[in-house]
Amino acid sequence: MTLPASFISRPITHRALHDRNAGRVENSVKSIQAALDADYGIEMDVQLTRDGHAMVFHDDRLDRLTGETGPVWDRTRAELEATPLTDDGGTIPSLEAVLAQVAGKVPLLIEIKDQDGAMGPDIGPLEAATCAALKDYEGDVALMSFNPHAVAACADIAPDIPRGIVTSSYQAQFWPEVPDRVRGVLREIPDYDRVGACFISHESTDLDRPRVAALKTQGAQILTWTIRSAKAEAEARRIVDNVTFEGYLA
Repeated sequence: MTLPASFISRPITHRALHDRNAGRVENSVKSIQAALDADYGIEMDVQLTRDGHAMVFHDDRLDRLTGETGPVWDRTRAELEATPLTDDGGTIPSLEAVLAQVAGKVPLLIEIKDQDGAMGPDIGPLEAATCAALKDYEGDVALMSFNPHAVAACADIAPDIPRGIVTSSYQAQFWPEVPDRVRGVLREIPDYDRVGACFISHESTDLDRPRVAALKTQGAQILTWTIRSAKAEAEARRIVDNVTFEGYLA
């Protein structure tokens, strides 16, 4: 299994083509439409609702991007679909709504956010909801997660959808909720073969990690996050097959 060529042939917008100052926040319908209009690929995130649906939203809490507070998982799909996004004018979209909007026009790279809280095995409902929404989708799509347990679940539920692992240097200050031992394991990307991955999306400041080079030699496709300038893009492209970007036009 490999990523479709469309994931390599055009840059991928990080959380869609968002610009809060222009009235388009992360993962919103407006940001997704802007990416479609520019013919960029789209990376986006999904979180789980109380009633078992996948919503396109990055944070596990509502506070940063809406006027509401508290965890996403404490609200129903209907409640979230009625929740305004601050500085955007839209509301939180469901995965089904976004799939209907994109309709195969550009590739979709969907990150399943960790629901265990510490990259452990307490997962399943979000993976099931995401794969159910994708069952009849005909466009190019791939699934990924920082949590290898989530990627393994996707392999079981939807083995024909390309999948990968989001990977990182796992510095302690950025991952306080993940135990030191787990961070030490994950940074060496040991689960790539076990979960049947065909790509990684690796932290841009850690691309010189030997394991990244080894996976590339093995045939893995290498994406990177998050590129924020043309200069950084040029440097990253010496190593990676494609970039996930924001804050400029790649």
